[in-house]
This record gives sequence, C-alpha cells and structure tokens, in this order.
Amino acid sequence: MKLSKLITSSALVLMTIGGTLPTVFAESGEKGGVYESNGIVEFVPNTDPTQPVDPENPDPTDPVNPIDPTDPEGKPNPGTNGPLSIDYASSLTFGKNKITNRDETYYADAQKLDDGSFKPNYVQVSDNRGNNGGWTLTVKQEGQFTNQDTQHKELTGSILKLVDSVAASNVTDVKAPVTTDITLDPSGAVSPVMSAVAKTGAGTWVTRFGTAEEMTIDGQKIQKNKAVSLEVPGSTPKDAVKYSTKLTWTLTDVPDDGNESED
Repeated sequence: MKLSKLITSSALVLMTIGGTLPTVFAESGEKGGVYESNGIVEFVPNTDPTQPVDPENPDPTDPVNPIDPTDPEGKPNPGTNGPLSIDYASSLTFGKNKITNRDETYYADAQKLDDGSFKPNYVQVSDNRGNNGGWTLTVKQEGQFTNQDTQHKELTGSILKLVDSVAASNVTDVKAPVTTDITLDPSGAVSPVMSAVAKTGAGTWVTRFGTAEEMTIDGQKIQKNKAVSLEVPGSTPKDAVKYSTKLTWTLTDVPDDGNESED
C-alpha cells in the first residue's frame, strides 16, 4: 500500500515536471536571437559605347538617332569607347543662302532626329569610370570655311559661335559640369566647352546650345537654332559653292583646375 502510494506520488511529480518543462522552453524560444548576414554589390568602369540621347531629356536608357546633315546617308560618326567618352557631337549646316555684299549672320539648322523631331544642337560626354576624377571637353575649328575647287577659296573673316549653352543629365546628386559659350578661332586655338572639376561630372552629360525654333526663310519654314551662328562679312567674296570646315572635339581626363571642388 505504501509502495503503491509512492509510485502514484512519483508519477504525479513526473507529470507535473513534464507539464511545466515545455512552457519553460517556449518562453526561451520567444525571446529569439540576433544574427547578421551580408549583402554586397561591386561596380567596374564601363567601356561600352554610350548611344546619343535626347538633349532635352538626356536619359541613356532611351537613346535617339540623330541625323548628320553633312553626310549623304545622314549617319553620324560613332562615339568613342568608354569609360570616358565623347558619344556624339552635332555636325552643323547653315543651309543655302543668297550671295550678298552685306554683313550677314546665318543660323544653323536644328538637330534633326530620325523620328522627324528637331532638337538643339549638342555634344554628349559620358564618364563611367567610377572614380569621380573630373574631365575637360574642348573644341577646335580646323581652319576657316574653305573650298579648294573654286576661285575664292576661303570665307575670310567668318566667325562661328555656339552660345546659350546648358549642361543636362538624368543623374542626381552630382554637381553639373561648367559650360562655356564659344567663339571659335579658325587659326586653330582650342576653346573650352564643358569642364568638370574633381568629384563632379559623373554619368552622361550633354551641352545643348539654345533651342530649336521655326523660322521662315525665303518663304520656307525651317527649324533653326539661333544659338549656333556663322557671321560672314559682306566684304568677303563668296562663290556659288559649298564652303566647309571641321570641328575637333577633345575629351581629356584632366579636370578643370576650377576655383572650387566639392568636399
């Protein structure tokens, strides 16, 4: 009888212990714990060419196809390879104009895209190096407007200007490069176009000149850009031919020494 009571009492003790232990373990689990894992992403300089963008909406994910008015097929020269690249620069045409002995200013045709729209003339640069090192873009006019197959071979005294320049990009939190209005020197002097001091100018940037606007010339409606002009003296003899010059755009990884750079 005593043995029976002892066993029963022991059983009750074990049942009590068995009933309370799971509760203790549950409370310990609810307190949880702390564990850390990692995430990582790495970037490298991009050497792929960057396609031309819309100068009024410069989004590299939505490239455009500019038309070169000086090429019979309208195909512009390809851009340079990255990671620091000149992607595009407008070729300039000032149309057909009547010979006159008056001083004249001729305006460039606006940049036409293959979808039929017209945009400001522009130049585009991409800095995909990832080092925020800064850069400088310049342009040089390789001599006066000339035609070697005619009597009066040179438009002596002519002046080519690109003004009302604006730097634009789709990047955020990056200080814009500095743009400069340009009066080109046909003797070959280099003119600054756009410059980024160190820690500025990352991503794709355009310098657009002025705006495209419709003008009526000799009864025809033409899309022109008054920010890109060619001044020709009336005293300069002109033959009924095409005169041309070349512009050389140069991008270097040497940043403008500037007066300031961001910390």
